[in-house]
Amino acid sequence: MDNVKRVIELKKELDLLRPLKKEDEQRIMLKFRLDWNYHSNNIEGNSLTYGETKALLLFGITAQGKPLKDHYEVTGHNHAIELAIAIIKKKRPLTENFIRELHSLILKESYEVDALTPEGKPTKKKVNVGEYKLVPNHVKTKTGEIFRFASPEETPAKMNDLINWYRESLADKNKNSILLASEFHYRFIRIHPFDDGNGRTARVLMNFILMQFGFPPVIIRTQDKENYISALMQADAGMLEPFVEYIAKNLITSIELMIKGAKGESVEEPDDLDKEIALLEQKLNTIGKPIKALRTKYSIAEVYEYSVIPLIFKFMKKGKLLDKFYAKKSYSLSLDNSSYYKNLDEKFLKSLSKDIKENTSIINFLYRHNAFSHDGFEEFSYVYEISFNFNVTRYDVAVKGLSFKKLYNEQLTEEEINQLVNSEIRRHKETIEEKIEEIKKQK
Repeated sequence: MDNVKRVIELKKELDLLRPLKKEDEQRIMLKFRLDWNYHSNNIEGNSLTYGETKALLLFGITAQGKPLKDHYEVTGHNHAIELAIAIIKKKRPLTENFIRELHSLILKESYEVDALTPEGKPTKKKVNVGEYKLVPNHVKTKTGEIFRFASPEETPAKMNDLINWYRESLADKNKNSILLASEFHYRFIRIHPFDDGNGRTARVLMNFILMQFGFPPVIIRTQDKENYISALMQADAGMLEPFVEYIAKNLITSIELMIKGAKGESVEEPDDLDKEIALLEQKLNTIGKPIKALRTKYSIAEVYEYSVIPLIFKFMKKGKLLDKFYAKKSYSLSLDNSSYYKNLDEKFLKSLSKDIKENTSIINFLYRHNAFSHDGFEEFSYVYEISFNFNVTRYDVAVKGLSFKKLYNEQLTEEEINQLVNSEIRRHKETIEEKIEEIKKQK
């Protein structure tokens, strides 16, 4: 078997580079662990992307809109990997209790799944984590035939036989470790001892065996699922060699990656940058949503109609409270470099929307109180100014000492309008009070 021979050659090359530097080993194993968690779960239908998987495992960030069960599967599978690595370090043997413990970690909690009766009819069954199946878990093939695994009654004895076979094979010095791991995977799948999670458990156990012999884990990638299933089906037909060669082929990829890492080279794959960007997107989404409404002629016109005009009217109405202290008042409105001095009634203000352009960046409203007309005071004027600034992704509205930043799909609320107006009117009132105090001091 060519791939098996190549694995043995590469393993010798890897062993010459051992022991690896601690930092190199850590980044290599992080790469394997993330790939293993993502692909093994995704093959079984888990909806988390690679970026979401990485964000969850490294930063505890959950993916919005994704099922809680999918998050549990990923974290549970990661705990199963950690347990397998810990058992290898302690040199503990492979047992049925260990297998059931792995299954409990991978699935985390019991749930219901679709199933088939012995007659092939649809039904529901409860998946009990860490326990062998109590009802048949046969599957219907693409041809409509029923593929039968071990029955619930047979399962305990067959699992006992599997462990005994493994121990005997382990003692056989002539037994190839790649063949042992691959065949264990296949024999386990043929029993299908659990109601669900058999594929993920089988892959953890296969890698547990490989890693015992100093190999890195095999990553069965989700995009290669058809070839993986095809190799298993050939084994079902009595041809195990294609499956062993398939596992060896993927093991070659893992060893080559580990050799690169051991030499201090990058362990990134061509699509890793895509995965990093997906992770970046996931991090960004925990802070806020992508901005979809940008500055256009129409988005500015909407802000003008539903925020600018109501704010101007509120200013003019509230400003009348102080009109009586001045000889006259005036208003002006400017769009960029075009200024309008008018009575600024509703009809006129709405007509100005036609002058708004794609690149309109500023709208200013000025409310002037001219010539303070009260005996005992020197003549002075007061000006209110409201400024709307339109940037590419958002706009802001400001008066002196107060401002609001808004997205283009957001309008000023009534409360915000009142805050802006009252802030300016109060500042005006306080200015007059300050002048009163100055005059009192002079007397």
